Amino acid sequence: MAAAKNKKSSQPDPISERERALNDQINSLQAEIKKLDSQIQKTPTPKLRSTTIPRGATVSRKAEPEPAKPAANEPAFEEIKSIKPHTEIESLDHFNELGVRKYDLPAMLQRIKDQFRRPTTNNPRLVNYLAAGGVHGLRPLRYEKRVARNRLVVLSAVLFFLLLGIILFFARNYY
Repeated sequence: MAAAKNKKSSQPDPISERERALNDQINSLQAEIKKLDSQIQKTPTPKLRSTTIPRGATVSRKAEPEPAKPAANEPAFEEIKSIKPHTEIESLDHFNELGVRKYDLPAMLQRIKDQFRRPTTNNPRLVNYLAAGGVHGLRPLRYEKRVARNRLVVLSAVLFFLLLGIILFFARNYY
């Protein structure tokens, strides 16, 4: 039994190995960045401007007027652009004259349906990998689901019999 524990503990953990490899790679890249940064800092290049007149016709640029600055005691407001894509911007017929959103039954039903949907994953390959039990040392998700389902069934049965016992106890004392 001790030999089995030693054998199991001597096997390298693939996640820890990958973490170590990535940390080493990060450290080497940071060292390279520092080295390149020090090279840039050591050799300052003078910024030169061309003094020659360009050949051919030149286009003069009109001076743009500066935006009016608010008074010092007034707050400055910026225009906020809509975060939603143009396809989802609601039309004006969804709001009444006071600016309050009208009752929209199809949209409400869609929001309720969206509450019961699973969120989409950022990395579906990782989800498939974990579901299939591809990581050594981790159980597949289908096994974990089965365990959770069995716990729910046992808990439901216990609660049912407990409730049945309470009802029978009071029914027997009542009659």
